[in-house]
Amino acid sequence: MSSNPAQSGQSVAAPREATRADRYIQLALLVIAAGAIYPMLYLRQVYQPTMLEVFHISESQLGYLYSALGTIFLICYLPSGWLADRVAPRVLISFSLIATGALGLWYSTAPSFGALIVIFGAWGLTTGLTFWAAIIKRVQTIAAASEQGRFFGFLDGGRGLIEALLATVAIGLFAWITQTHGDSPATGFRIVVYMYAFLCIGLGVVLGLVRDSQGAQAAQAKREKRNVLRDLGVLLKNPQLWLLSAIVFCGYQVFWATYSFSAYLHEKEIGLSVVAAGFITTAKLWMRPIGGIGGGFLGDRFSKTSVLVFALFAAAIALLGLMAAPSIGSHVLIAVIVLFIGVMTYAIRGLYWSLLDQCKVPAEVMGLAIGLVSVIGYSPDAVLPLINGYLTQNYPGVHGYQLYFGYIACMSTLGGIAALVFKHRLNKQDQA
Repeated sequence: MSSNPAQSGQSVAAPREATRADRYIQLALLVIAAGAIYPMLYLRQVYQPTMLEVFHISESQLGYLYSALGTIFLICYLPSGWLADRVAPRVLISFSLIATGALGLWYSTAPSFGALIVIFGAWGLTTGLTFWAAIIKRVQTIAAASEQGRFFGFLDGGRGLIEALLATVAIGLFAWITQTHGDSPATGFRIVVYMYAFLCIGLGVVLGLVRDSQGAQAAQAKREKRNVLRDLGVLLKNPQLWLLSAIVFCGYQVFWATYSFSAYLHEKEIGLSVVAAGFITTAKLWMRPIGGIGGGFLGDRFSKTSVLVFALFAAAIALLGLMAAPSIGSHVLIAVIVLFIGVMTYAIRGLYWSLLDQCKVPAEVMGLAIGLVSVIGYSPDAVLPLINGYLTQNYPGVHGYQLYFGYIACMSTLGGIAALVFKHRLNKQDQA
């Protein structure tokens, strides 16, 4: 790869960290931070019955809490990028971890429903507004031009591994307190929240002590007198950013499809038991470090866009195969298809943000670019639940899921086409 940023398509970013060891140590801390900050918000995946009992709320009230959280996330994406251009990402990440942990300590006291709304709303700010763009920008900044794929692959794959390990420790702790020790589920849940909260606070303190490079400080000085509307206008004229937004928009929907695998495999036409379907979909979660980290390394070794194109088209084909599951007959083959989709899904997630370095975005507006891409790319959060609900309700059984997976396969194909166009434009720039 050329060392000239203009020739390689790399953005003019802040100077990279001085040593390889320094970069990887910071990356490891960022991966742990990303893996630790979100699970406390989504404990309902494992502890929903306990949460309803501890907080004395209904399922609909729990839904309101998560609706508020998702709404704040969507609102915060663009301001998150603007903020990351004006405050050092290290400071924002440190604040986010400490504030999220402190809110967790309040959460552990089983407060009233009104207080829970405040907590979830504040979590939307501490993990969305002050954290999201900051961590993407920090990873993009510390990675050398030849390391973008593996760094973002490590971020997503490593984050998934950390989440899985922490969840395993948490459920073991919960089981020990409630079954071995004989305490109430409320006590067990409070200890689990303590674990996540104190981990976040501790990580926030550690990351707050990690120094910024002089180059990052110099870049910070350039950001002070900028017009956000003018900067946004410049970014909107960047065709590479639009293509990246399309890739994230399509690739993120492939990830959303995996949420429906367990229910689909349990349909009577396929015949897997709840336990078998759960085992397969749990095994898929362990594909995250394989797909994310493996895809990142392959992207740096060969071509990030080429690997991404392959993953998007391969996921589309595999989803079509999954649609045929009722007629396949072999549960082993179905499991292989699910795991393959998992690897492709996490390779896509681990790679698409690595393309940001090839969009020629100035360092002083990199955060704003991240926010802009996020608003477009993660907008399926607002519409896919509606599409999924409509299809599965109006077309009962496997048919509704087949239509849903067919739609996702089409989106994955469109994402592959967008990645091909992105690659074609890069090649033309390199030849110019």
